[in-house]
Amino acid sequence: MTGNHQGLALVLFTVFVSVTLAITAWAGRRRSSSVEFFAGGRLFSPLENGFAIAGDYLSAATFLGISGLIALFGYDGMLYSVGFLVAWLVVLFLVAELVRNCGRYTLADVLSARMKQRPVRIAAGSASVVVSVLYLVAQMVGAGSLVALLLGGQGSAARTWTVVGVGALMVFYVTFGGMRATTWIQIVKAVLLMGGTLALTVLVLIRFHGDLGGLLRAAADGSGHGRAYLAPGLKYGGDWTSRLDFMSLGLALVLGTAGLPHILSRFYTVPTARSARRSVVWAIGLIGSCYLMIIVLGVAAAAVVGSDAVRTSNAAGNTAVPLLALDLGGGAGSTGGTVLFAVVGAIAFATILAVVAGITLASSASVAHDLYATLRRPRPGTARREHEDVRVARLAAVGIGGVAIGLSLFAQGQNVAFLVGLAFAVAASANLPVLLFTLFWRRFTTRGAVWSVYGGLVPAVALVVLSPVVSGSADSLFPGVDFAFFPLQNPGLVSIPLGFLAGWAGTMLSREPADADAYAEVEVRALTGAGAA
Repeated sequence: MTGNHQGLALVLFTVFVSVTLAITAWAGRRRSSSVEFFAGGRLFSPLENGFAIAGDYLSAATFLGISGLIALFGYDGMLYSVGFLVAWLVVLFLVAELVRNCGRYTLADVLSARMKQRPVRIAAGSASVVVSVLYLVAQMVGAGSLVALLLGGQGSAARTWTVVGVGALMVFYVTFGGMRATTWIQIVKAVLLMGGTLALTVLVLIRFHGDLGGLLRAAADGSGHGRAYLAPGLKYGGDWTSRLDFMSLGLALVLGTAGLPHILSRFYTVPTARSARRSVVWAIGLIGSCYLMIIVLGVAAAAVVGSDAVRTSNAAGNTAVPLLALDLGGGAGSTGGTVLFAVVGAIAFATILAVVAGITLASSASVAHDLYATLRRPRPGTARREHEDVRVARLAAVGIGGVAIGLSLFAQGQNVAFLVGLAFAVAASANLPVLLFTLFWRRFTTRGAVWSVYGGLVPAVALVVLSPVVSGSADSLFPGVDFAFFPLQNPGLVSIPLGFLAGWAGTMLSREPADADAYAEVEVRALTGAGAA
C-alpha cells in the first residue's frame, strides 16, 4: 500500500485511540469498588447494553474473518454468520435473565449458588480463562493481518509490534477504566462498525445497481469456482471428514455463545433481569443486521476484488473487506480508495481493541473473583477486602494479555473466524453444560458440576492440540511436525456431548445427594429475581 494509505489510516486510528483513552481516563476517576470495576455499577440501560453486547460480539471474526471466508468459499462461508446469529436464541430463551438473577460478576457465581464454592469456582474460573485466551488469540491474529496489509505485507516485525501494541492498549483499558470504560468503548465501536458496514454495503449496491442476482453471478465468476461458489460443499463437502467438521463447527457456533465469559458478564451491567432480556433483543437486531451486510460484503469481495486476489493478500482471507473498500473508493492510488481503505482499517482496529478489552476484563474477573479469592487462605481474623479483588484483576489483565500475545504470534496464518470457532467449541464444551444443569436439573451435584467443566474442557483442548490445526498440514501452527491423531479441525462434535455426559456421570456417581433447598432457592431467584444482586 502507498504512504497515503498508511498515513491516513494511522491518523484515523490515532484519533480513535485518543477518544478511547479519554473515555478510560474519565471512567478511571470513579471509585474502584468491585461492582463498579466488574459491572459498571449496574447502571447501563438496555439500549446502551444492547449496543455494548453487539460491540463485544461483533469481533474481528465478523468484520475480517467471516467476510474473508465468504469471499473464498461462498455458501460455506455464509454458514458462519448463520451459526453466530442463531446462537443468540439460546442466550435469549435459556440464559440471559436467569444468569442475571443468579450471579454477581462471573459464571462461577451462578454455579456456587447451589454447589460447594471452592471446587466449582476453581473449575469454572479455569475454563473461563482458557476460553478467553483462545478468543484473544483470534483478535490478535486479526490485528496482525491488518498491519500486514497496511504495510504491504512487509516483515513479521511489524506484525509482532502491532500485536504487542494492541495487547498493551487492552491492558490499559481494563486496568484503569474497568467495565464502565470498556462498555463505552464497545458502544462507540459498535456505532462505528455498523456505520462503516452500512456505507460499504450501500456502495456495493450502487456498484451493481441494486441487482443482487448480478452481484451473485459476478461473485461466482470472480471466485474461480463458477456456480459451485453458490452451492454447499466448496469447503466442507469434499468427504465425510469435512462434513463432520462442518457439523462440529455448527454445533460449536450455536451453543458456544451462551458459554462465553465476556458475553455472560455483560448481563451483570444492567439493574434487572428484564433489562438483561431487553438488552439481548437490541443486540440480536444489531448483530443480525450486521451479519446480513457482512454477507453482502463477502460476496462483493469475490465479485469485485476476486478470490485469488484476496487469497494472495492473505491466505486465510482476513483482508477481503479492506481490499473491497480500496476498490470501491476508486482503486489503489485514488483519493477515494485511500480514504475508504483507511477508514475501514481504522474501524477494524477499533473492533479489535473494543473486543479484546471486554474479553480481558471478563477473564481477569474470573482470576480475581473466582481463582484468587478461592485459593487464597486469609489469615485468621482478617477479611478479604473489596479493593483486593480489583487489584488482583488488574494484575491478571497484564498476565492474560501477555499469554495471548505470545500465543497469537504462532497463529498469524489462520483465519480469524476459524480461530473464534475453536473458542466457541471450548466454551460450549466446558461452560454451557454445567450452566444448564445448574439452572434446570434438580439432582445436579457438586461432583457433577466439576466433572462437567473438566469433562468438556480437557477433551476440547486436547482434541484441538491433536488436530490438523496444530500439526500435520501446510496451514498448521507447526507444519513441520505431525501429531494430528484427531481428524476434525473443530472438536465440538465430540467434546460438547462429553461435557454433558461427564456432568450426568458425576452426578449419578456422587455419594452426596443434591441440596434440594439450595436448588429451590436458586429456582425462585432465577425466575423471580428475589434476592438478586
